[in-house]
Amino acid sequence: MSKRNRFLLIIAVLGVCLYCLWPSIQWYFRTSKEDQKVALSSLEKIRDISIEKAVASVKVLEEETKTNPDAVVAEQYAWLLKESKANYKTFEREIPQTMTMKDLMRGFGFGYNTNTDDQKKEAAASIHNRLVKLFQDKYRKEILKNKDFYTNSVKLGLDLAGGVNVIIKADLDAAIAAKGEDLKPENIPFFKQQAMATAIETLTGRIDRFGLTEPVIRQQGEDRIYIEIPGEGQGTSMNAIIQGNGLLTFRLVDDEATEAFYQYYSSHLADTFDENQKLKDPSIIPQDCELLGMYVKDEYGLDQFYRYMAVKKEVALDGKHITNVMISNDEVGRVGVDLVLDLEGGTIFGDFTAKNVKKRLAIVSDGKIKSAPSIKCAIPGGRVRVDGFGKEEAQNLQKVLETASLDVPLEIESQQVIGATLGALSIEQGRNALIIGLALIMIFMLIYYKGAGINAVVAQVLNLYILFSVLSAFNLTLTLPSIAGMVLTIGMAVDANVIIFERIKEELRNGKSRKAAIETGFDGAFWAIMDSNITTFIAALFLSILGTGSIQGFAVSLAIGVASSVFTALFVSRLMFDFNTDTFNRETMSISWRIK
Repeated sequence: MSKRNRFLLIIAVLGVCLYCLWPSIQWYFRTSKEDQKVALSSLEKIRDISIEKAVASVKVLEEETKTNPDAVVAEQYAWLLKESKANYKTFEREIPQTMTMKDLMRGFGFGYNTNTDDQKKEAAASIHNRLVKLFQDKYRKEILKNKDFYTNSVKLGLDLAGGVNVIIKADLDAAIAAKGEDLKPENIPFFKQQAMATAIETLTGRIDRFGLTEPVIRQQGEDRIYIEIPGEGQGTSMNAIIQGNGLLTFRLVDDEATEAFYQYYSSHLADTFDENQKLKDPSIIPQDCELLGMYVKDEYGLDQFYRYMAVKKEVALDGKHITNVMISNDEVGRVGVDLVLDLEGGTIFGDFTAKNVKKRLAIVSDGKIKSAPSIKCAIPGGRVRVDGFGKEEAQNLQKVLETASLDVPLEIESQQVIGATLGALSIEQGRNALIIGLALIMIFMLIYYKGAGINAVVAQVLNLYILFSVLSAFNLTLTLPSIAGMVLTIGMAVDANVIIFERIKEELRNGKSRKAAIETGFDGAFWAIMDSNITTFIAALFLSILGTGSIQGFAVSLAIGVASSVFTALFVSRLMFDFNTDTFNRETMSISWRIK
């Protein structure tokens, strides 16, 4: 390969590595601890934090505008200028040459006269809500951007970050027995696969709702689920997560009670709910009803509050009666969800719908209303169609219903809690081992091989750079055994340079020129390097495939390190030698104390 192509290849590899490593750099070095904590919160918590920060920011903005309306727009509000100017154009108003705080707010309607006090209040509330929505979107994007950085970065394992690991056993035999004759023998393998997938999805949702940090959840064998949750103090939450029921129910919507609530709520915005989001005055709705929120998925995949509904406390139908869930299109192409109920459920649902035609039925999961379709007519026979959804909404609803219909008993088989103090100590010891090992090897190479040792030092640094980039690219987890694999890689990586340098020294002793010695030395060392590293790579590959836990972490880092060390030795080191030969016209070589 020519020097030009070799140079372009190295630049391309380093560029790709930087792209892959960038999320890790952003997360660990450019994201504050406070922002990291927020980004690792549950999706619901992120939404609440975004709203809370948005409301506070709008209050500050309104106060600053009232206090100093003629001040030039502060830099922190510059992002609002575009939206404000767009509103000026929409309402065909002249855009001021220099935007003041008053002008900025007037772009949202703030300060325009209205006819009555009620209209003024309504306009102020509308402006306030629009601004809150803009700030909420801004904060949410920032938090989700940090969350993406974490998702695509190198993760710290339990032995470094602390936390808890749990192995959960799913009782598939009990789930099969519960299905009875409804489950045909030939469908049992598919049922097990579907049951495990649903169990993992359910656990992921529960862990997220409990506000725990990003979990690692994967199936282990046929009937076990392995969970890692980094972070201190997570062990006490696991029993609650596993034992949570997450049942889905069908309940009747009380439209009159809902209307009465909103009439009250419109005039008591500030004092309707307490700090726990409970009604301060329960008499607003009938005693046989409770107030629940209806949520829809927003563009970020978050459950976003849509509106409140008063629903009957009495459960019309329990989700346990659902035996099958399918998505289909009707004759005019509308997407819907078809439910198949068992015999008991079909009878209950048929009688219930016959008594409540033209009323709405709320589909409730974990205290949230997922949908509230109207009952058009009595639905006998145990087959229910819920329509009026887009394709994505129908798929989300299907997942909710499948979660309820697949009842797989779960129990904790083993649980291990690792303290954060031990993790911090492991990080410090691993970092020290890596730095000391790298420093000693660099010093040795510089002393023993003189100027040529610089090539080995640069190759070693780039070797670690590429290694971390690959870990980040594949979202791999960094554990203490992984660090051990890196330390071993550092020692092994220098072998390739030693072989090359010794071959070059041989050629120089035979009287060859610098350029000829370099070319012959690399050519002669190529297969020796490849043979030794290929065998190591194969061993590491099999360990990563067959091993689990710490063995797998060690093997993965070793395999990546072997591949990157071969690249840096054969390409980077060679380019540096050729650069000194051709660009600086060096004829001698500083590679040994005995060779001049």
